[in-house]
Amino acid sequence: MSAPSPRRWAALALIATAQFIVIMDTSIIGVALPRIQQDLGFSQENLSWVFNAYVVAFGGLLLLGGRLSDLLGARRLFSTGWLILLAGSLLAGIAPEVWVELTGRAVQGIGAALIAPSALTLLMMLFGHAPKELTKALALYGAAAPAGGTAGVFLGGLITEYLSWPWVFYINIPIAIAALLATGPLMPATTSTRGSIDVLGTLTVTLGLGTAVYAIVRAPEAGWAAAQTWITLAVAAALLIAFIAIQARRREPLMRRSIFRTPNLAAANLTQLLLGGAWIPMWFFLNLYLQQVLGYSAFPSGAALLPMTILIMLGMIVLAPKAIGRFGPKTTTVTGLALLTAGMAWLSLISPDGSFATDVLPASLVAALGMSLAFIPSLGTAISAARPEEGGLASGIVNTSYQVGSALGLAAMTAVAAANGADRLGDLPALTDGFSAAFVGAAAIALAAALLAAATLRTRATAPADDVTASRG
Repeated sequence: MSAPSPRRWAALALIATAQFIVIMDTSIIGVALPRIQQDLGFSQENLSWVFNAYVVAFGGLLLLGGRLSDLLGARRLFSTGWLILLAGSLLAGIAPEVWVELTGRAVQGIGAALIAPSALTLLMMLFGHAPKELTKALALYGAAAPAGGTAGVFLGGLITEYLSWPWVFYINIPIAIAALLATGPLMPATTSTRGSIDVLGTLTVTLGLGTAVYAIVRAPEAGWAAAQTWITLAVAAALLIAFIAIQARRREPLMRRSIFRTPNLAAANLTQLLLGGAWIPMWFFLNLYLQQVLGYSAFPSGAALLPMTILIMLGMIVLAPKAIGRFGPKTTTVTGLALLTAGMAWLSLISPDGSFATDVLPASLVAALGMSLAFIPSLGTAISAARPEEGGLASGIVNTSYQVGSALGLAAMTAVAAANGADRLGDLPALTDGFSAAFVGAAAIALAAALLAAATLRTRATAPADDVTASRG
């Protein structure tokens, strides 16, 4: 094995920055959404696509990103991802209308899907020679994700209030340029390998997920019983079934179906899917409640969510590993999901004349504690359940599960909210009823995840706390 790189810790800073940015880009737009809606003319139902366009592209292409990293070389793909993220950020910032904005967000998601798996591959190349250094490097890498989520909420409010909403996208541009300049000197050289790319599998899974989300988002306007809704859902199902069939026949598939025979892997991935489907709608509609009902401007709205996001970060880094070490990953996961359910149910009690101190803060902290306790052990279980040589594939699958669950959960809860009055801007009681219905729906998803985890996760599959913490991302 070659000698360790003397610049490996500087390289780790760049890898952690990559993880920070791809997660920040999911949260930084939250506070800016009302301004984006006003300037570009989004409807209340379609506003969620500013989020979904990113996560569908990100989640749908993560498996392809991992495959390309193996075939083309991690360093080359890492640079390509930054270049694409830069282009998408510029396009999203200058967007004059809805379709351009959504295209820019999708391009950002494509860049993130190339950056994330190649970053982890480079980290393993840099630190795989020394187990103690690898543990420390993975811990720092893992901590970058909650830091990105926290910073995104706060920076989104700060930028929207004192600059303008396009800067939530422009902020990526100087960071991407710096990353492109630093990649060559810092990152180890990687070689290409021979193999094929499952283009058809990539197209079917990404189009299938996007079509399903589109059908659910459009259902309140078109009607749940309308032929258009059911035809679109049928097309989505056909595409996803085609993806599964293609994977069974390919010699080098994006995702081998046999991996789900591994104990705990399928259960943990379903838990992650439902966790994303519960958490992201709560975060999305809490932003809208603060601004559209309580009348907060962008910066106070971002600041109002800071206690929640700080607790998530501390919970993931400090509390979750200790709980896993004492009670095991299954008990910690189920407890976290139960707390998340309780916090969301509490949030559903919001009122049109409520306040941050009584209607938002205590319930959001309970939900945040639940999220931090549930996420880390379920993610670690999914990754540790696979054989060591399949760790990259398992990581890609669980990331995909969470991103897909986020997109589908937000689409479904957007439909629920609209059906209960959230599409009536300016009518505070109607808006509150719609947002409350979304919180109830998110609580139901979290409860389903808790019951699923309790019934299907096996207690004997455990992972060391350090490894679990490090696997975030």
